[in-house]
Amino acid sequence: MASLKKVLKKKKYLKVKLKKIATNHLELKATINGVKGRFILDTGASNSCVGLDLIEYFQLISEDSEIKAAGAGAMNMETKKSSNNILRIGKWKMRTCDLVLFDLSHVNTALTQHNAKEVHGIIGADVLESGKAFIDYQKNIYTLKDTREKRLYDYLFKFTAK
Repeated sequence: MASLKKVLKKKKYLKVKLKKIATNHLELKATINGVKGRFILDTGASNSCVGLDLIEYFQLISEDSEIKAAGAGAMNMETKKSSNNILRIGKWKMRTCDLVLFDLSHVNTALTQHNAKEVHGIIGADVLESGKAFIDYQKNIYTLKDTREKRLYDYLFKFTAK
């Protein structure tokens, strides 16, 4: 039987290194709209999030949202949303990433109280699902399905089908 590593490589999955921080969260680096950031990988967060104070930093176009955020010890927080952002994690890319924007100060306060660095946001289940992700907790590796070939095929097929 083939190893999981070989199967994922054959199926064009891309590896991303994770860093276990002082709070036992898994941290990763990513870019949003070409701007680098540090994020926590959170399988329990339904949506990926960025701090409200980072709208300009990540060049986000935000709009009001009626959704209230909850989690990590906070409830009923006001949010904004930002649609169609470009998220890049390693070589993996998501061209239409929607983000929830809310005050992450409670998250960053908890991190710094445990001698961890503040984060710009949270990568949630929406990205995990979109990337058909696997997480290897022993090796601190996150794998995402590479869709670059499919996009190229779709692009070329669009012009040859006419």
